[in-house]
Amino acid sequence: MSIANLEAYVDNLNRWGAIFGSRPVSLLNAKDRQRIADNISGQLSPENLTCDGELSRGEVQNKYRMLMRVRQELESIDPQLEFYE
Repeated sequence: MSIANLEAYVDNLNRWGAIFGSRPVSLLNAKDRQRIADNISGQLSPENLTCDGELSRGEVQNKYRMLMRVRQELESIDPQLEFYE
C-alpha cells in the first residue's frame, strides 16, 4: 500500500509545527505515530472538520475523505494505534 497521502500529511504537519516551535514527528517512532493519530482524530471532530460551519458540504466531504485516507495509511503501518471519535 502506498503511503503518499500520509507522507504529505506528516510533511505538512511538520511545516506547521516548525512555525510554532514544535518538535517534528516521524513515522519511524511509535510515540510520533500516536501523536499523528491524535492529530487526525482532532481534525475529524465536527467543529474542526467543518471549520465551525464555515466550509461547504463539498469541502467538508473532501477534507473527510483525505483524512480517512491518511488514517487508513497510518493504520496499515501501525494497527495498534488508538483513534478517538
